[in-house]
Amino acid sequence: MLHSTAAPTATTIPSNASLNLPRKLPAMLQNIPTHVIAGPLGAGKTSLIRQLMAQRPEGERWAVLINEFGQIGLDAALLTSDAEGIALGEVAGGCLCCVNGAPFQIGLGRLLRKAKPDRLFIEPSGLGHPAQLISQLNEAPWRGVLAVQPCVLVLDAQALQAGKALPVAQQEALKAAGLLLLNKAENLDDRAREKIVSQLPAVPLVWTQEAQLSLGELPGLAAKAVNGVDNLAVPKGLGQMPAVWTDPTLPICLSQAQEGGWSIGWRWHPGQTFDKRHIADWLASLNWQRAKLVIHSSEGWVSANALNNAELIWQASEWRKDSRLELIFAEAQSVEVLQRELLGCREG
Repeated sequence: MLHSTAAPTATTIPSNASLNLPRKLPAMLQNIPTHVIAGPLGAGKTSLIRQLMAQRPEGERWAVLINEFGQIGLDAALLTSDAEGIALGEVAGGCLCCVNGAPFQIGLGRLLRKAKPDRLFIEPSGLGHPAQLISQLNEAPWRGVLAVQPCVLVLDAQALQAGKALPVAQQEALKAAGLLLLNKAENLDDRAREKIVSQLPAVPLVWTQEAQLSLGELPGLAAKAVNGVDNLAVPKGLGQMPAVWTDPTLPICLSQAQEGGWSIGWRWHPGQTFDKRHIADWLASLNWQRAKLVIHSSEGWVSANALNNAELIWQASEWRKDSRLELIFAEAQSVEVLQRELLGCREG
């Protein structure tokens, strides 16, 4: 088993791919409209960003920076599409409220220099502190580079109806939110909705399911970047080399404990294949808070994303680079036991 510290990475989905022609991007813009998409674990943040990506205006360049509690990085894989004009970056491990840290500074700076976007989306971890993140993004070195728009806070309406309290960090972001997206609201009647609204501050809200939101309802959509310069000052750094496999039959495994939980993740060589049924049975035997995975199975590449031991719902995935699985637990687990059990889920 290999251990490595994941470096922030940025993957750009290129244009002119069929012609193999390089595309010269203009100078980096300034005052880039920046939308923070926050919310607790499993509320639907990544689904919302996927919906918005599908509505991107033609000719507008977007960048998406994703932070995850774990260190493997799954959300960028789950968001991967064939769309042009969208650059994806990720900072794995920790929370983006620590924006003075090197991983965030380097990851965001690298993404901005490479993508030169007209609009930026940032998805902090569901265990992060969005209010602190927004405050720091309005300070140096990002002042003048970014124009932070009112935050979108994605909430699980069914969890609120059941009386589940929001984490303190999410409560702190409520009053400053520009929009509350009350997701998973399809089975709530008027009485249940009124009860939920009575517990929330007077902030614009949208009831939705599957995190659907019209781009026109995005707070700050009218904001536009202004012409910048080629040498606009953003943090630079080499970071660490991404982890690679010295043995394709063994995974890269990373685990960590932080405030809010313990995570473990694996990256497997794309040549390794897994049995979907064995994966589902194994996860059903564990007591996890969050499971996200993209695997190469005998039926092709598939992904799943579940909360609190819920049954996995498999979807076809466009990701092909490697198999990834990340779990979040309330308490630390035995790395050796989990590794051994996952090994038994491979094909053959």
